[in-house]
Amino acid sequence: MTRPLATLDVFSPDAYLDEAEVARRCQQLRAIGPVLWVEQEPYRPFWAVLRRDDIMAVERDSKTWLAAPRQTLIPRDIEDAIIAQWGVRTGPVRTLLDMDGADHRDHRALTQSWFNSRFLDTLRERMTVLAREYVDKLAALGGECDFIEEIAVPYPLIMITSILGLPDSDAPLVLRLTQELFGAQDPDRQRSGQYGQDVAMEFFQYLGAVVADRRRQPAEDLMSVVANARLHDAPLSDIDTLSYGMLLAAAGHDTTSSSVGVGMMQLALNPDQFARLRADPALIPSAAQEMFRWATPVRHFMRTAACDTQLGGQAIAAGESVCLVYLSGNRDETVFADPDQFRVDRSPNRHVAFGYGAHHCLGRILAEMEVEALFREIAARVESIELAGPAEWVKTNHTGGLKRLPIRYRMA
Repeated sequence: MTRPLATLDVFSPDAYLDEAEVARRCQQLRAIGPVLWVEQEPYRPFWAVLRRDDIMAVERDSKTWLAAPRQTLIPRDIEDAIIAQWGVRTGPVRTLLDMDGADHRDHRALTQSWFNSRFLDTLRERMTVLAREYVDKLAALGGECDFIEEIAVPYPLIMITSILGLPDSDAPLVLRLTQELFGAQDPDRQRSGQYGQDVAMEFFQYLGAVVADRRRQPAEDLMSVVANARLHDAPLSDIDTLSYGMLLAAAGHDTTSSSVGVGMMQLALNPDQFARLRADPALIPSAAQEMFRWATPVRHFMRTAACDTQLGGQAIAAGESVCLVYLSGNRDETVFADPDQFRVDRSPNRHVAFGYGAHHCLGRILAEMEVEALFREIAARVESIELAGPAEWVKTNHTGGLKRLPIRYRMA
């Protein structure tokens, strides 16, 4: 059988510097076929999965489609160097994202209760107060600011450091390490050409001191849970403990930050939608879901076939990898009416911005609550928003959003 080829780039970090162009290219690729073979340097060949239902089918079947051993698109020379140094493609890191089967389920269960609605309901008042403080900050800034730097980044950062039990004074360090880790392909943020391996080691050094402290004196925070976790009557390995802490500290705010930033950009670009939101606060939950769909902060994850299988009409051999192109799935015209329009009342809106299946985002409910709290306050107190300059995207093909969003606004 002839393998249909993907002829347009939606896989390199450079492609994501123009989000609208990536969306157009994804549309063109979906017209060729739902599952396409990709031979694009500098990556090892793979299949691109472009439609939402096929993405969900892969995520649903975690026995056929494995997270290990290939989780993200990394240039083959860097991948080879990491394997040569550490023995595995993930380098010194082993997070939930790298695990499969019972191993993944058991590790995820260690913190699952901290991210369910019952616990998060206790944070609702804290979120409301924090959202109010950040809209107070908007008012104090005088009608013009970089929304990413002033609001979108610090707001969810303070929430996750609070949950983890990290002091507010450590937030700048956690932010720098997170941006260097996820921005390893961006010249403004990358530390080296190691795709974040060196950053992970510094993150481990920082968290190692936190873990040691929580083992001596456990507290009522999430880092204490991670530091003292046990599986099968044995403590977690140091690598698993530090990797777990790093995943929570980094992913726990960066993806929400991206969604907040893109959400504000879309409201600025669509004043009619902002007017609807201001007129009807009951639309806040559906508007938040539309922001997640548009932002799609995690661009892709890889899965590898454990056996010969079929997907989207294509025969895929055991050992071949697929790239789940979430942004393409979230613009799939067979699922979403007018997918390239931002609509605060979109319903249904079964997007894959949080993934799906066993690996769906652990912090989904937290992210939803944070975005809803902030935009409820913005809709109540901001009268108008417009762009004050071009938005700038982080150069990454994996996890990221806007780097800058200059806005001009008028308070109500």
